[in-house]
Amino acid sequence: MKALPWLLFAWMTPIAYAAGSPAVDEWQSLTGDEIRRFWRGWKSPDLPGGWQVDGDVLRKEGEVEDIVSHESFGDFELEFEWKVSEGGNAGTFFRGTREYDYIYWSAPEYQILDDARHADGGNRLTSAAAAYALYAAPEGVVKPAGEWNQARIVVDGARVEHWLNGQKVVSYELWSPDWKAKVAASKFAKYPNYGLAKQGLLGIQGDHAGKLELRSMRIRPLR
Repeated sequence: MKALPWLLFAWMTPIAYAAGSPAVDEWQSLTGDEIRRFWRGWKSPDLPGGWQVDGDVLRKEGEVEDIVSHESFGDFELEFEWKVSEGGNAGTFFRGTREYDYIYWSAPEYQILDDARHADGGNRLTSAAAAYALYAAPEGVVKPAGEWNQARIVVDGARVEHWLNGQKVVSYELWSPDWKAKVAASKFAKYPNYGLAKQGLLGIQGDHAGKLELRSMRIRPLR
């Protein structure tokens, strides 16, 4: 596998955020300095260059390194607000592992997108709040580029819910016959462990052009 040295470094690095981890059913706010303590680079031990923290807001512009949580999560609720520039494209990942070169080869994705101006918006499977390439989100719920959207992700065992602006827009069962069939018919079929982890890293995609901003982030473990 590529980049073995940084993988070894990541495994040997202490989990810096663990001491401040929330208890079960207790919300942990991820604002200000907590943003830096919670997130690190996919390859970097700290928040990588290109990501900026401004009070409650985490932002990036242009292509930058993906970021992941220091800590692993199994069952949780994650809430945040997001907005993108025109044509913006990003995503939030969960239960990611380091067995592949990129988190999105192992972790299911909540799509973040400007539906109106990005090509992916023409396919409901890859539109805003979709379970990327697997489960479609309905049209007309996402707000346009430059406006804040409210996101909520609930992962409870095999059950996953995607919420957008107060509406539950996607729900599915991981590892179900339907889910396995959809993965087998998608580009993720060549990654045999895609979506199989029961605990793993959260992630935010940075390697697409455009501006992404996130705020009002908080997380609540369910187990």
